[in-house]
Amino acid sequence: MDFTAQSTWIALGMIMFTNIILSGDNAVVIAMASRNLPKEHQKRAIFWGSAAAIILRVILTLTAVQLLTLPYLKIIGAVLLVYIGVQLLAEGDDEDDGIEGSSNLLKAVKTILIADLVMSLDNVIAVVGVANKAPEEARIPLILIGLALSIPLIIFGSTILLKIMDRFPFIVVLGAGLLGLLAGEMVLTDPSLVKFFETAPSELHWVLPILGIASVLAIGYTLKRKHQKD
Repeated sequence: MDFTAQSTWIALGMIMFTNIILSGDNAVVIAMASRNLPKEHQKRAIFWGSAAAIILRVILTLTAVQLLTLPYLKIIGAVLLVYIGVQLLAEGDDEDDGIEGSSNLLKAVKTILIADLVMSLDNVIAVVGVANKAPEEARIPLILIGLALSIPLIIFGSTILLKIMDRFPFIVVLGAGLLGLLAGEMVLTDPSLVKFFETAPSELHWVLPILGIASVLAIGYTLKRKHQKD
């Protein structure tokens, strides 16, 4: 992997940014699942729950990297990215997300693990989408480095991050727009469409990413206004 290449650092930065933006809810789940534990057990629950969730996330991500080399799966991944971006913009401010606090250390760790696993699917798809911009031989190292660097920030800086996102909502908009951009670019690189885009008008190479951004923002804000009215 060439650490002197600008594309390497751009991809690494985008992986960290995407993972951190999408992990706000995961951080809330970790806090809520351990909130009823005795104080001396809370840190242990957060540590072991996060450690298990991190291992599963790495396995899921590396599996997704291999699966996305198959035809049509990048198209499915692009649709999921748009959906994730829309949810990021449209989601309400639910206080507990249905996560119950546990007074038992093992149960708290189990809750953290299961909830984080389900909620990490969006992170996995998004991170793989970002890594897709890097040279093939650099993708897996970049994913591992990006996850390793962003995980401590998520665990120790989650409260600060949530406050920053509340104070500067445009960060969430940037994150959602980034997912739309990645969705458009992912379609361009699907094995089933590569030959088509090689002969297609060059305008499509920037129209699709722009369309991805526009779709996420338009649908996301429409749903957000609808939720506010309801």
